[in-house]
Amino acid sequence: MKHILIIGGGTGGIMTASQLLKRGGVKVSIVEPAEYHYYQPAWTLVGANTFDYEKTKRTMASVMPSEVNWIKDYAEKFDPENNVIEMKSGAKIDYDFLVLSPGIKIDTSLVEGLTEAIDKGVVCSNYTDPKHTWEVLKNFKGGTALFTQPTTPIKCGGAPQKIMYLAEDHFRKTGVKSKTNIVFATNGGVIFGVKPIAKTLMEVIDRKDINIRFGHLLVRIDGEKQIAWYKMADNNKEHNHIDVVTSKDGDLVGIHYDMLHLAPPQTAPDFIKNSPFANEGGWIDVHTGTMQQTKYPNVFGIGDAAALPTAKTGAAIRKQVPVIVENLMRLVNSEELSSKEYNGYSSCPLVTGYGKMVLAEFDYDSNFTPDPKLKRMLISDSSKEHRRLWWLKKYILPRLYWNKMLKGIDV
Repeated sequence: MKHILIIGGGTGGIMTASQLLKRGGVKVSIVEPAEYHYYQPAWTLVGANTFDYEKTKRTMASVMPSEVNWIKDYAEKFDPENNVIEMKSGAKIDYDFLVLSPGIKIDTSLVEGLTEAIDKGVVCSNYTDPKHTWEVLKNFKGGTALFTQPTTPIKCGGAPQKIMYLAEDHFRKTGVKSKTNIVFATNGGVIFGVKPIAKTLMEVIDRKDINIRFGHLLVRIDGEKQIAWYKMADNNKEHNHIDVVTSKDGDLVGIHYDMLHLAPPQTAPDFIKNSPFANEGGWIDVHTGTMQQTKYPNVFGIGDAAALPTAKTGAAIRKQVPVIVENLMRLVNSEELSSKEYNGYSSCPLVTGYGKMVLAEFDYDSNFTPDPKLKRMLISDSSKEHRRLWWLKKYILPRLYWNKMLKGIDV
């Protein structure tokens, strides 16, 4: 019986294992050291005090497929020529086929001063401690509320905006909005890469009177003086100008803040960056359609660490897994790869306030590709704000995730 070894017990790893075991005829192992598995898409809602953090967490043992061989260790070194990986413990595991689904690494060292500042005082991040985000929002009494993101790829590129829209709602309801300037500083040149979604978001931004500063490359955080320092890109421009306190340091511009929410820099894990599977940027080098590794045909890469030019979301993984499973089973049976390919589909649920959401679904070419199933919820245009989409985000998707997706059931 062929042995398929999966690195990572996150969404991609568990879904792949579940679907492979449903097909049968293979031995499946997962390398995963963590005790807990998290439903991170709900952390945006946790940060706005509208979802219980404890409900985003389950034991890894409870989500691990019963027939899988769980190797509770850290993968450290790869020897693809001999189909062997070495664990941190020193144990060596061989495989016939390898699936790399290691997730993504938060690397605060890439922004000077961030390691010392993050999750302390008025600096928060839903990516690392959404409960602290709520404490910061709850205690905010006015001033400059700065929301920002790094120049690296990040999980769910829309997430730094979602908490900003929820924060504006909260500030308005608690009476501090009149004393508040909300600023979103981003390295990009547009608010979102899918045109119908961008149009709606700019309308939200105008309605909420949010100052957008494009072309701002975050390089340093001064936690003591509460200044975020940026290098200016050529595409720097502004929308909805608001006067806030700024400073200059050579070519850098510093925005003074009274609270700061940011997405920290993110990279592939070190053991992937240093592996034979990585491209020059450190991401798993794969073919974009099949997700087969470019040098080793018995290796596949999936999820956040794969070098796929699309958003890093669980929704993307939902579409990637069936393609990888089909191709793995064909290779197990000594057949050619399937003609079925991943088209870059990803989805970003963009919460625009308490009870409102836009659903961005798109492919490699940034085409807006809404799921026809949304019509069952009486949603004719998911590029517009809907309360039913909020219900989808808060109530339906978590249940689908725990009860179907992780169990290998197509949704």
